[in-house]
Amino acid sequence: MTDAMRRLLDRHLSGYEVRTVERLGEGQDNVAYEVNGELVIRQSKADDPADDSNERGTERREAVAREAALLAVVSELSPVPVPRPIFVDEEAGVLAYHKLPGRPLNLHPVKEPARLAAPLGDFLSRLHTAPVERMEAFAPRDIYPLSELLEEAEGHYRDIVAQVPPAARRRIEEFLAAEVPPDPGTLTFCHNDLGSEHLLVDVEASALTGVIDWTDAAIADPAYDLALVFRDLGPEVYERTLAHYQGRHDDTGHERAVFYARCALLEDIAYGLRTGIRPYADAGMAHLGHTFA
Repeated sequence: MTDAMRRLLDRHLSGYEVRTVERLGEGQDNVAYEVNGELVIRQSKADDPADDSNERGTERREAVAREAALLAVVSELSPVPVPRPIFVDEEAGVLAYHKLPGRPLNLHPVKEPARLAAPLGDFLSRLHTAPVERMEAFAPRDIYPLSELLEEAEGHYRDIVAQVPPAARRRIEEFLAAEVPPDPGTLTFCHNDLGSEHLLVDVEASALTGVIDWTDAAIADPAYDLALVFRDLGPEVYERTLAHYQGRHDDTGHERAVFYARCALLEDIAYGLRTGIRPYADAGMAHLGHTFA
């Protein structure tokens, strides 16, 4: 943790003694620290946040403020715990909250992943049936033609093909050569980044204890949330999740979910290899088999 971050804590939590700091990890947008085993301090990775003339800095301030407001609403919707900010510093792109129980699923696999299906189905049902007119005050629309996503996936594959096991290349290349599914007709409120790194679990009980990182929450295709369940937890947990899901998910929704899962997997592998953040690349490689089955 930097001296600047310590000064932020002094400013917002006067008298709070920092005894221990642990870097929890980072994604494409944020880096997170754990303080004293009880607070999580999450900071955006955009450059020059204090420069009002800097477009990324302005976007960062707006994003942090929007996410803080969103979390207040999401805490009413979600049947599982979500972060509740104890302070927000828009200039620094920082959001702080009390640590939620559990550990990130991507680093701490549970013994019985099928037990996550019911709470995930309930969680996604609550999100995807929330009134869009209410949620769009806090979440932007995020939808792109699936043809554009396929083009991006082709680029990611070119970047990583030398690292992909030969046995998987044919299946990936068949996917990239196929027609894309029809674009979605209905959008809902979505977490929009429901990878296993954002699911907190009680490892011994195989229980879902929280959902974190709502930076990318949006009015989007609900199939994308389900796609990341498919990618990270596999087809069996995905099907079990659908058994508890109250939203609409027909055959075309399933087709889009598999499509998104494959595109997202290629993106994660490329990101992990490019940045050296190995958990993304390693998890992507481990999930190639079932995602492109």
